[in-house]
Amino acid sequence: MKPTALITGAGGLIGGYLFRTAARWVPQWDVCGVTRAEADLTDPAQVQELWRYSRPALVIHCAALSRTGACEQDPALARRINVEATKLLADWARDIPFLFLSTDQVFDGSKGQYVETDPVHPLNVYGQTKAEAEQVVLQNPAHSVVRIALTAGLSPTRDRSFVEDMIEKAAKGTKLTLFTDEFRCPIPAGPLVRALWECAVRSKTGLYHLGGSERLSRWEIGQVLASRFPELRPWIQPGSVADYQDPPRPPDLSMRSDKLQALLSFRLPGFREWLNSEASAGDDPWDHSLL
Repeated sequence: MKPTALITGAGGLIGGYLFRTAARWVPQWDVCGVTRAEADLTDPAQVQELWRYSRPALVIHCAALSRTGACEQDPALARRINVEATKLLADWARDIPFLFLSTDQVFDGSKGQYVETDPVHPLNVYGQTKAEAEQVVLQNPAHSVVRIALTAGLSPTRDRSFVEDMIEKAAKGTKLTLFTDEFRCPIPAGPLVRALWECAVRSKTGLYHLGGSERLSRWEIGQVLASRFPELRPWIQPGSVADYQDPPRPPDLSMRSDKLQALLSFRLPGFREWLNSEASAGDDPWDHSLL
């Protein structure tokens, strides 16, 4: 029998891509995907039942409360989902590979081009809970943490990615101010999940960064997306993070992925490069059938 990989958060953007691409990238594995509706990962009894049912040989933990606004509104819920559920799963997975998805938001954005040895300093509740969960996971030297960058893709429910958020707001006639001085290393979901599968099944332990090879501003990201989704163009406008009035935003969360790149069988693309190369090949980069 094939070993089973358990994917939490299978209803989300990355968990969903991992589940759908398993047959292509890891045909030697069976995959069990669990969504929020199927199991409450903060409930020890439900986690125990999930474990007995799936009997995993590998866990990729994608489930999280990842909306920064929702985390700010309910820090206790964010900690319960992002920290306590992670600890519960990591304890059950003490003797098998466990890969936890973290975020570039564990940094404050004051430096940019972050590497794995840089100290964390999150500015928001989401980043704080993820940083705390990282420490929980890394107490087991057989476990892994992968900090992922801003991820582009389309989810089955069409409401899980920043791309979908932008399209939805534009459809409602909402102006989108995209900062020219806020930087990320965006990565498409397809290459990201391929890298995650390679890291997971090879049991690469420790801490890794995973992002695209280009550092782009939010405004540049919007310009790239508008080339594929022209309906965005009338609704996007440049702005500065210095004028943002709400809680502080990290200005530069770009990360270097050299450590993980050295372990992969393919080169991590830049976001603009990937979109242009797929389009020039005549493919629709957002078509799930091409993953």
